[in-house]
Amino acid sequence: MAVINITEKSEFENTVSSNDLVVVHFYADWAAQCGPMNEVLEELVKQEEFENVKFAKCPAEDLPEVSLKYDVSSVPTFLLLRNGKLVDRVDGANAAELTKKISVQVNTFVFRDVVTSLNIGFQIPKSRTVDFDDDFFFVQISKIPIVIPPKPPKEDLNTRLHKLINADPVMLFMKGTAVQPRCGFSKSMIALLDSLEAQYKTFDILNDEEIRQGLKTYSNWPTYPQLYINGELIGGLDIVKEMHANGELEALLPKKQSLEARLKSLTHQSECMVFMKGNRNEPRCGFSRQLMAILAETGIKFDTFDILTDEEVRQGLKTFSNWPTYPQVYVKGELIGGLDIIKELKESGELLNTLKGQS
Repeated sequence: MAVINITEKSEFENTVSSNDLVVVHFYADWAAQCGPMNEVLEELVKQEEFENVKFAKCPAEDLPEVSLKYDVSSVPTFLLLRNGKLVDRVDGANAAELTKKISVQVNTFVFRDVVTSLNIGFQIPKSRTVDFDDDFFFVQISKIPIVIPPKPPKEDLNTRLHKLINADPVMLFMKGTAVQPRCGFSKSMIALLDSLEAQYKTFDILNDEEIRQGLKTYSNWPTYPQLYINGELIGGLDIVKEMHANGELEALLPKKQSLEARLKSLTHQSECMVFMKGNRNEPRCGFSRQLMAILAETGIKFDTFDILTDEEVRQGLKTFSNWPTYPQVYVKGELIGGLDIIKELKESGELLNTLKGQS
């Protein structure tokens, strides 16, 4: 069985509707790590224990609706699906983790050498043992190494908790999200905050067991939800209800801006604002990467906003600006356009004056 090459949304939907386990690699040609992981996929499809698994690859940027639906914000990303439902995923170039998760899904726990013959003209002997490590994957073929770089060092848990607690003036750690609370207490907390028109952010503890357990110790508070204001623990639902009843809560909560007011403020945040996937140092798509290169050549000062961190802004700005794609460039709060417009302005010699607001 060969790796399926998906190029259309309908192909994706038909492929993942299978009763069999389907593994889909979301890749981009410009991402260096995707090539070696495609080769790993080619080897996995040959493994006898995975004979009932379908393997496919999909260009993430060519199928934005699918990428958005499954929260694919970086490449490589691997989705494991059965009957059209997501059962697991692997974010990043981690062959070991991918193989383990596939094995779990097919009810086998045999962890074998899956890279036995990479299709570049060299062979690894069958007897060769290839070590897979969660933090580093290295295969030596003859004298040519193929290296998938290790993940960045894991951040200390307390440091991570401190950053999360202070990520917004009002942070709510809960089960689920503001749109879809996953327990009655969390639902009641959201209803209370919304009734006060409070501006707040949430963190879904069900998506991160380390945070879920670690925050109990960090804050010395054993249950959820937990509400923090300016980095300080306020308490759970009962305490927040008491503070509301006593008239103490509302004064502590910043009022929610309308989406339109927030978008207007963001587009005026700098003389030149770029809304993109990632940031200037780490663009997260090919279009954003190209735009950063062009803007760097101009020497113009600009700020960026990572739309992958705020779904409300990501969707709202499309309507606000009547421009459906990203990146988007604004000068003095006015939309200039996306990458194609910037390229046209560069070719016509108008780009610098436009970015200075002199057009």
